[in-house]
Amino acid sequence: MTDQPRPGARNLITDVAGFRVGNAQDAAIKTGATVLVADAPFTAGIHVMGGAPGTRETDLLAPDKTVEQIDALVLSGGSAFGLDAASGVADALRAQGRGFAVGDQLVPIVPGAILFDLINGGDKDWADNPYKRLGAEALAQAAADFDLGSVGAGTGATTANFKGGLGSASVTLPSGHTVGALVAVNALGSAVVGEGPHFWAGPFEQGGEFGGRGVAASYPEPHLPPTKLAAHANTTIGIIATDATLTQAQCARLATAAHDGYARALFPSHTPMDGDLIFAAASGAKPLENPIVDTLYLGHAAATCMARAIARAVFHASPAMGDLQPCWSDRHG
Repeated sequence: MTDQPRPGARNLITDVAGFRVGNAQDAAIKTGATVLVADAPFTAGIHVMGGAPGTRETDLLAPDKTVEQIDALVLSGGSAFGLDAASGVADALRAQGRGFAVGDQLVPIVPGAILFDLINGGDKDWADNPYKRLGAEALAQAAADFDLGSVGAGTGATTANFKGGLGSASVTLPSGHTVGALVAVNALGSAVVGEGPHFWAGPFEQGGEFGGRGVAASYPEPHLPPTKLAAHANTTIGIIATDATLTQAQCARLATAAHDGYARALFPSHTPMDGDLIFAAASGAKPLENPIVDTLYLGHAAATCMARAIARAVFHASPAMGDLQPCWSDRHG
């Protein structure tokens, strides 16, 4: 038992033991893919709240479906083209001897989601869809340590006023369970109050993890969205992972609760032009002592971790040739 919640040693989703993350990107295209994989198949769920989602194999995450565990989760740029990243991951996992056994065949189960980064200044005039390659490359890079910011699925991400990116955060609860968030922030809305430097997620910051600027002294009219809503920036896609033993239904509830993190960190969130969604993944290593109370605490921690991860994504974004937007660090770093 721990006395107080605290970030994990890495402050990454991989503080949840057994999970690894890999990133691959193409600087010329300004896009990439991110893979979450575990040492063994894991239980997962999903909740979609945006109006324009793009997904693969998400129907089978419902609690009434036959296959109860999956092999990996994929986040990718590229809009509908990016769904092919999961194909690259599935091929590579099959070559490793992983997948759902059907007779003498193995079928890796790899749900995925995409964000729209097709008009972010990169060269999209490809002859062959690059995302299958990027998915396989990301899986090959899967490790406990990984970079944040302009990497993986967050490479070409944007928000209303600054570059987006890939973010992550974690917390270990008094129950001993660990929760981690991973998110590619490509929101129609803004992660900062006005033009910054303060993040909407400021009240939840741990140890200066996104600049230590605290909370803003004043806030804009709350009933109206920011005026600089960029049409080219939409969809935030994320994953919540935990070592708790959860069913598919409980994973879906965890993903639903984690969406509060989007609402706390992005203004506005869940718009008709965003495909906002969250996967939840559970390794099952630590049973719940009190399922009702424990799942409440896990959901609350998931939302807070997700808000922190969103701010970290924007905080760590780095400039690149051809960018259409500045980085937070360009103005406030």
